[in-house]
Amino acid sequence: MKVGILGAGQLARMIALAGYPLGLEFIFLDPSADACANPLGEHLHGDYNDLALLAQLAERADVVTYEFENVPADVADFLSSHTQVHPSPKALAVAQDRLVEKNFFNSIGIATPAYAAVNSLDELQAAMATIGYPAVLKSRTQGYDGKGQSVLRTAADLAAAWTVLDGVPAIVEAFVPFSREVSVIAARNAAGEIVYYPLSENRHRGGILRVSECTTDDRLQVSAQVYVTRLLEALNYVGILALELFEVDGQLIANEFAPRVHNSGHWTIEGAQTSQFENHLRAITGLPLGSTAAVNKAAMVNFIGGLPASADILSIPGVHLHLYGKEPRKGRKIAHATLRTETAENLAAITAQLARLADQTDDS
Repeated sequence: MKVGILGAGQLARMIALAGYPLGLEFIFLDPSADACANPLGEHLHGDYNDLALLAQLAERADVVTYEFENVPADVADFLSSHTQVHPSPKALAVAQDRLVEKNFFNSIGIATPAYAAVNSLDELQAAMATIGYPAVLKSRTQGYDGKGQSVLRTAADLAAAWTVLDGVPAIVEAFVPFSREVSVIAARNAAGEIVYYPLSENRHRGGILRVSECTTDDRLQVSAQVYVTRLLEALNYVGILALELFEVDGQLIANEFAPRVHNSGHWTIEGAQTSQFENHLRAITGLPLGSTAAVNKAAMVNFIGGLPASADILSIPGVHLHLYGKEPRKGRKIAHATLRTETAENLAAITAQLARLADQTDDS
């Protein structure tokens, strides 16, 4: 079976690496000539809106998926009329627009921060009377890793924040005084079967994920599963989905969801019986879903902008290094390390050691 992937970055690379043992082949559509997944399959080099390339992809792939949610939704719509596309174009369209996403969450009983749509500075000023300070102003589309966002602490911040967005449609959200950031990753197949990974506890800096730890027996696991189940079933979803959540006073509030494999699930490569990448492929190709049980204590540390010496990373017991084949660049994710160990104490110590190494070359 041949799997088509829109995008050929590190997520597509890891999907393909998980698929080779299953006998799957891959074809990527990506505008970058040197995209890091290219060595792992055929590469259709061109724009996502190139109808000739899309027709080739639809003809040659048995099923098409995507590695990130900024692929134009009409591209997924076009492909779905010619071949299988998972997750569905509807899931992509909902995830691409923060206002649509928040409205969708609320319609299916998933709690969110207070929010309002704003299309001008006047609308932003009016909304703040209800939203209050502090708050976060975000572009409705094209935002990731903290891009397109500004924190609003007083009325004096409004004009400058609106200027940064350059007038694009936006959403303003109440700031959430969270105690933890967590995510739940789940896979659903076409028959409606769902499997859930243990919650990931996530630490960000500068809007970019730095560390994710698997938290087995988390007190909020069931609550997170209830939310993600509602989302999966409302979208008739097939594949891996990640739902990012804030813990506030012992309750969960949704931030956003990603209709794809997710950075906070990278620990599953060595830390779970079946990685998120393999389960995504199992779901979209009709294979049985694999066990999501954790293997010991597990975590993941990102390397942003630069990379310490591989020997320094691999000399740490229980650590595995995953290079993306990408040139170092400010703010760019170029690799991650997973770690697996027997005790919580070891996990904390090794995670801290890896985070210190990552900080040495982090120029973000």
